[in-house]
Formats: sequence, C-alpha cells, structure tokens
Amino acid sequence: MSNTVTPALSRRQALSLGARALGAAVVGGSVVPAYATNDAVELIRRFTDGKWPTRGRVELDLPEIVTNGNTVPLVVSVESPMTETSHVTDVLVVADGKPCGGVAAFHFSPASGAARVRTRIRLTSAQEVIAVAKMNDGSCYVDSVYVRVALGGWSL
Repeated sequence: MSNTVTPALSRRQALSLGARALGAAVVGGSVVPAYATNDAVELIRRFTDGKWPTRGRVELDLPEIVTNGNTVPLVVSVESPMTETSHVTDVLVVADGKPCGGVAAFHFSPASGAARVRTRIRLTSAQEVIAVAKMNDGSCYVDSVYVRVALGGWSL
C-alpha cells in the first residue's frame, strides 16, 4: 500500500492560479481585438429590424473636416411632432471607420418635446458617420456625413 501525499496549495499559489484563470477568461471572452471588423452595417440592420432606412427627416450636423478628432461636435435632430401618435423612439449613431461601429444611442418619448441631441465624439481617421432614427410606427430614417480628420494641419 502506497502512502502518497498530495501537497496542499499555499495561499499564494491559490491566489496566483485564480488570477491567471481570471486573466485568461477576460482575454478569451470580452476584449475586442485590434483587428476587429467594423459592425456598423450589422448594428443598423438590427436597429431597423432588417428594414432599409429612408433618407430624410434626420439631420446630422458634423463638420466635414476637423483638425482635432478627439472632440468632434455632433448634433442629430429629427423632424417629428413628438406627440403620442407620432414621435421618435430611438436614434442610433454609427461610424464605419471604427473597430466597433457603435458611437451613441439615444431614447426619446413624447415627453422629450424635441428629438435633438448634441454631443462630442472621437474620430481617428476619415470615415462616414451615420445617424438612424426609429419612429413609433416602425419606420426608419437616415442621414450621413463623411468626415475627414486632419492630423497636424494636413487633411487626409
């Protein structure tokens, strides 16, 4: 009969194994790789439930050339009476030059009074920025602006 003893893990070894397992889970499951493909078209398709949005009613106000891509001003406004029977429910903003296409999402109700938002976004290269609005009747409208980002005074 053999008496083999399995050595117990010290506290330090157990913590080290736990930290390694947690690191492997994070790296393997939720980190977006630098080579990720842009999913802007897929985001729009899911947002519109597969319908192709119509041009009109949405106005996307962005400068066509920016010198500082870190703080690009963006204004989205949607023509709507914002009543119980006719109002904007959601607006999605995507960009086709980012690793992950989603830029911002906004929710509205008739109590919003107007479907208009103003914010700043970050763009690192020339790309198309697209705003899609969903109305309470399920119809969808779109507008887009191609933005060029200048680096050091030279436009791309």
